[in-house]
Amino acid sequence: MLLRIVAIILAVPVAGLVGVWIFGVRGRLMLPSTRAWLKEGGLRSVLNGKFFHGYVYGRWSNQYIGRGINHTFPKIEQPDGDPRWAVDYHGKVMPTELAKALLTIEEDIERRDIEQIIPYPHARDLVLNAAPDVALYECPCRHARPDPCLPTQVCMVVGQPFVDFIVEHNPNSSRRVSQQEALDLLQAEHDRGHVHVAYFKDVMLDRFYAICNCCACCCGGLEAMRRGVPMVTGSGYVAQVDEGLCIGCGTCEDMCPFDAVTVNGYSEVEWEKCMGCGVCVDFCDEEGIALVRDPRKGIPLDVRVI
Repeated sequence: MLLRIVAIILAVPVAGLVGVWIFGVRGRLMLPSTRAWLKEGGLRSVLNGKFFHGYVYGRWSNQYIGRGINHTFPKIEQPDGDPRWAVDYHGKVMPTELAKALLTIEEDIERRDIEQIIPYPHARDLVLNAAPDVALYECPCRHARPDPCLPTQVCMVVGQPFVDFIVEHNPNSSRRVSQQEALDLLQAEHDRGHVHVAYFKDVMLDRFYAICNCCACCCGGLEAMRRGVPMVTGSGYVAQVDEGLCIGCGTCEDMCPFDAVTVNGYSEVEWEKCMGCGVCVDFCDEEGIALVRDPRKGIPLDVRVI
């Protein structure tokens, strides 16, 4: 009798979870993209729970990231933060040129464990087919804010099986785009002063899966940085000011998403804060700022040379 009662108690939540799952995929037990993801992740991803975690993250991104922004991040003590948040979920800043190069590779690329470029202990693989598939997706970070930056469909899911998964499971908030449309969006977001960040996550097959076009006011990753969590790493470049050309107008100070620029007669860049995104470079009418390579800032994510 006791075993029967326990079985009934367990059956109710299990049935509920199965019902939610089937409702989420519109009456089907598993969509083709889910099977493809499961096949690539293998049995290990099921046993260690990463497949299920990834499914929830990809299927209900707004709820997943919204909870982090609205409930978890406010509890992180500043300025020390908690570096454990960044171990399995992190991003690499890219200037616009390198972000565009990532979307226009002309041959398949498979780079495993690129620790020197992605300086985190986990989730640092880069696996893409030539001319990778791209889908635009409503930005969960912007949707978590009461007055978000516009437009909101600016997250770029890149490569398979992630593109098929997002489009199949979120048909009302995502769409496939051509390579040219993706490149145009990168440029438009750069022109708005936003930052390109290549994201990697352990439950996304331990690899790169998206380019987020991040604004300082909405992005959860940049907010985590301000709270002391090293969730985003620099591009490998740093902004350098030409004092002879700088007129001290303050535009770069206003536009810098990392608060790395101050004006004292002329612009000064705080090396520790600068992530080498390049926003300040193109907003300087005097052409008084340039991005320069700095080995202390790491190695760029440049698919043309890695």
